[in-house]
Formats: sequence, structure tokens, C-alpha cells
Amino acid sequence: MANTISRKDFLKGALASTATIAAASVLGPVAFAEEAAGEAIYIPGTYTGTAQGIESTVTVTMTFDETSITDVQIDVSAETASIGAVIGDEMAAKILEAQSAEVDAVAGASITSQAVSAAAAKCIAQAKGESIEEGGFKLDEGSDEDWLGQEPEVSEDMITDTWETDILIVGAGNGGMCAAAYAAQNGLNFRIIEQNSVVQDTRHWYGAIDSSEGLKAGVTVNRKKLLSEISRYASGKCSHKVVNTWINESAAMHDFVSGILESDPYNYSCIFTAGEEARWPESEDSTDYMFPEQEHTYRGAEKPRNIVFQEYIEGLGYSIDFNTSLVKLEKDDSGRVTGAIAQLTESGDLVRINAANGVLLACGGYPGNPYMMQQLDPLGTSVTTACSYSPADKGYGIRAAVWAGASLDAEAAPMLFDRGLVAPGVDAGYVDSPASYGGKAFPGTVRQYNPGTQPFLKVNRRGERFANESGPYNDILYSAAQQPGHVYAQIHDANYFEDIQRFHTIGCSAQSRNIPGYMDDMLKQYVEEGLIFQADTLEELADKLGFDADAKETFLATVERYNEIYDAQDDTDFGKMAPRLSEIRTAPFYGLWLGASLLTTEQGIAINEKTQALDADRNPIEGLYITGDMSGSFFANNYPCLMPGIACGRTLTFAIKAIKQMGGLE
Repeated sequence: MANTISRKDFLKGALASTATIAAASVLGPVAFAEEAAGEAIYIPGTYTGTAQGIESTVTVTMTFDETSITDVQIDVSAETASIGAVIGDEMAAKILEAQSAEVDAVAGASITSQAVSAAAAKCIAQAKGESIEEGGFKLDEGSDEDWLGQEPEVSEDMITDTWETDILIVGAGNGGMCAAAYAAQNGLNFRIIEQNSVVQDTRHWYGAIDSSEGLKAGVTVNRKKLLSEISRYASGKCSHKVVNTWINESAAMHDFVSGILESDPYNYSCIFTAGEEARWPESEDSTDYMFPEQEHTYRGAEKPRNIVFQEYIEGLGYSIDFNTSLVKLEKDDSGRVTGAIAQLTESGDLVRINAANGVLLACGGYPGNPYMMQQLDPLGTSVTTACSYSPADKGYGIRAAVWAGASLDAEAAPMLFDRGLVAPGVDAGYVDSPASYGGKAFPGTVRQYNPGTQPFLKVNRRGERFANESGPYNDILYSAAQQPGHVYAQIHDANYFEDIQRFHTIGCSAQSRNIPGYMDDMLKQYVEEGLIFQADTLEELADKLGFDADAKETFLATVERYNEIYDAQDDTDFGKMAPRLSEIRTAPFYGLWLGASLLTTEQGIAINEKTQALDADRNPIEGLYITGDMSGSFFANNYPCLMPGIACGRTLTFAIKAIKQMGGLE
């Protein structure tokens, strides 16, 4: 039976369309009877609904005319990679075809599928003018004008329960899980909460200085030079005491981590990278880059480190409070942080968590928050074409800490990788994306094209070479900020494999030379997808890359000049070291367009060497500790990518340091 829409019903529906449905409001899949064809069923407009998936909040945005669903947009990007995160288009097509929220789940992704159906049901209910219960609380998400927003006001009658603990850890990622494992090993009284339903992704590589693995390999690091180099990367905008905490205590961190991973029942082996494999190529004209030659990883192990830590703490009688998100911190009259208010996302209930010894925030950076990215890092945002961050990293922990009086570093420090593959004509920077958080997203569909780091010839849209292509990842990206569209093309010929062996890039970019067939497979895949172009002549390649007549002529002249530089083994134009020059003469030729891929942000809350949060006067805030990408005082300007694992090594080291402080262990 068709609905009769009165003016009252219309106004009710219009109001519903402007409301943001809280993630805590979860409805099961709802079937709606088909209405008589041609009669008004819906209030025309676009509506948004959310529901909790397996790892994140799933968002569905649907557009209606009076009689039908006309468009479905689904954001499942924060769900499990290659499983729930890839079903959006398929589920959208099913809902659009069925004109209903009740559709079959995608095989292998049933939980995410159910969340999509639940969120779609909310959209349909709104379009019908039906009221949707919103849960008891909604957090101010900020805006295009004010990334911080307002600290939520929580009255006593909104609190449904109180939990007591000595230590509260917020976030079950790399920092939070290491902290929990260390606290559990020492028998401390703690709780760890996580807004999602599983532990977060493991960053496998971590840097540690003069660790047991390093000593075994006979490798040591000049600590004084290392401290100076980190400070140089940050233009002096770091705390030397904070940096020294990592330098001096990371070896003990490694002993703790390896003590769990290399023992029964896991018995993993540490992969230690040092020496020639991790060395910047030497040349008479090489740049004097320095980096720690002590990178550690257990990548390829059966279970990621964070899963191992979860099993470890559960084996000792502890657990993780999943689907529990931070709302705000609480302080007493002296200004000491005494705990937090959190929301149980499935019910919407608010709980008070009293933490007698302190709170450790390990909530990640803000790469998934367009409001923060545009206002805090306009330059980094302007050169980014793709993203490889966790969409759950929206800066909520940073905002809560600032609301509590903590000071945020003044300088942006994005972790940008020169691997943001895009189609010709695509500019860097956000594009409108109504289904995404904040209504914006980056245009690239490839998270990271790893060979983009290789120092092949790079040219702008005018066909001009514009910089030395050999350097830290972000250097070419910031140079591109001075170029049209903030993007550039990478050019090489059929001899790319021999070239990348000679280039000998380090860190994760070494995958292109160390994994057999790695670059071959990528070239084949993206040529087929129309994102990389293969041609038998340079003229043909120029046409495929989209160069117009003048730019094509310039491009061909640039390649000719680059070949002359290679023959002379002397880059008198931009000073690139000889081992990283290459010729472009052997067909087939390859070209592709690149910008930045944003992995995370390192601009965080100012801390001292004990990992205590600092206020505006640089005094410690008692009871509040910070680790991970939301901790500051370490990086500025950018991430020193030639120091592999330094960010995660800092995260794990500071996590342990904070637990030692709160647990009275030092």
C-alpha cells in the first residue's frame, strides 16, 4: 500500500535527510514491500545511513525520486582489505536492481554485507519519512572551517555504567597492543578499548638501535650522528630528549617483542636488514644521507604481530573492549586526567572509565579526516592523489587530547609516498565524494604503485624535467607542488629491471628489485587497466600520456637531453648521482602519471621524554600519555623515509615507556 505523504510527513522526512545517523544506531536488514508503480513512495532527495561492519563504520548514501532508488553509493573502504573493502560496487548494484535493502550477501563478506543492508534500510526509512532512533550520543565531527569542533558535553544521567582500572589504553593498533602486551606481562591492572571490532593492521617493520640482532650481526649505529640527522630532517623542530628515548630504549623494546614472537607457540624468526642491503648507493657526487641500518620485521609470519599480542594478553586473562570508542577525556580539579568517557558503539551507551594511574592514547593520526588534512596540512593535501592509510584514522584521539588542554605540534609531518598512480588529466588533491567521510576523497584507485619510487626520468605536463628524481620519497612530491596539477609522469624503457638493480633504492621500495617478477606483474596489470602506457615509439607514448602538440615536442626533446646526460654520466641539469641515471632508448617504452600516496600523518601531541602530553606552556599533563602517530615532538615537515621503520619503532618504544611510567616500573 502506497504511503500518502502529508506536509507534516514531508517536513519530517526533510529533517531526517539533513541528520547524520549515528554509527551506534544499528538496524538489522529490513524488507520493504514493493509499492504500486507510479505512486509516490519516497520523499525525493539523498539520504545517508551507517552501520557497524567487521572493522569499521559502513556508510551508504542513496538518492531517491518519488518512486524509486536512483543511485547507491557505498563506502566500505575501512573494512578488511580484499574482502569487505571490495564489495561496495557489487552491493550497490544489487540494491539498485532489487530496489530494496534486503539482498543476498556477498560470499565471504557476510558481516560487511549485513552492515551495508542495515545502512541501506536506514536510507529507505528516511526517504519514506519514517523516524530513525539515533542512539544516545553524537560526536561533533568538525567542519571545513573548524577541524577541532566542540568538546562533547556529557551529563551524569547519560552515563550508563562505570568501569574501574589502573591504566586505560585507547586504541588496539601497533602502539596500543604493544602497551597491552607489556602491561599484561607485568601483571598490571589495565583495560584496552578499540572503536572497531578487531585489532588494527600491523605495521611489520620497526627500527631499533643497537638491538640484539644488530649486535649479533656486528652492526652498530653512531647515535650522535643519528640524533643530528633526525633533527636535520625536522629542521630542528623536534625534542632531542624525546628522540633519545627511542634511540636509547628501542633495543630493549626489540627484546620484549622478540621474546614473545620468537617463543612458543610462534617461534618466528626476525628478518634483520643492515649493511650493504640498506646502504644508499655511493658515488663521487652522492648525497650524504644517513639512516639506521637496523630494520626488523617478522613479515610473512603466520599471524601478524597485533594478533599475536591479542592472543598473548588473552592467554594471561585480559581482553580487549572492542566497539568502544573514545568520546572525551576527564580531568579532576587539579588538571590531572583521571579517565575517559567512551561509547559502546553497538548500543550507543556511554560509560565512564576511571583510570587511577593514567590514560595512554594510541589512536593514530588524522589522514582519514579531510577537515584536518586541509586545515593542518594544505601542502601535503595538495600533492596527494591516492591513499594507503587506515580510513579509521580520523584524528579523534588528537582532538580529545587538545580538548583536554594538550598542545598539538605546529608543523605538519605527512608520510607521503611517491606512488599515487592516476590517469592522465587527473589533478592532485581532494575530489568530491559524497559517500566518503567529510564528503571528500583522493581520486586515485591504486593505494601504492611501489615502482613509483624508482628514480626514472620524471616530467611535468609540459613535458619538462623539473627536479632530481633521486632522493627521499617526499622530495619529488613537494617539487611537483610547483608543477601543473601537482602531478608528473614517470618514463622508462624496456631495461627497467637492470636499471632498478643499479638504482638500489632502500626501505620498502626495495621490493621492486628484490621480489622476482614484482614490477613485471605491476606493469602488466596497470597497462591492462589503462593507468600505465606501453608504446613502441616515444612519439606514441607521448600521445598516450596526453601531451598536446607543444608539450609533446618538449617531451621528446627532454628524453633526448636525458639520454645525453646518461651518456655523459654527469647530470649537469639537476645533479642526480650517476648510478641513478638511465637511458631511454629500448622499446617498449613505459609512462605513467603519479602524485603522492598518503600513508599517515606524524603531526601529533607534544610530549616529553616520558611520553607525557604537554600543555601550551610545555608542562606535563598528569595522567595523560601519548604514543604512535598521534604523538608529536619527533617529526616535522615530513617523514624521514630513508630511516626505515623509525615511526613504528618509536611507537612500540613509547608504548612500553608509557606503561613503565603508569605502572611504577621505573
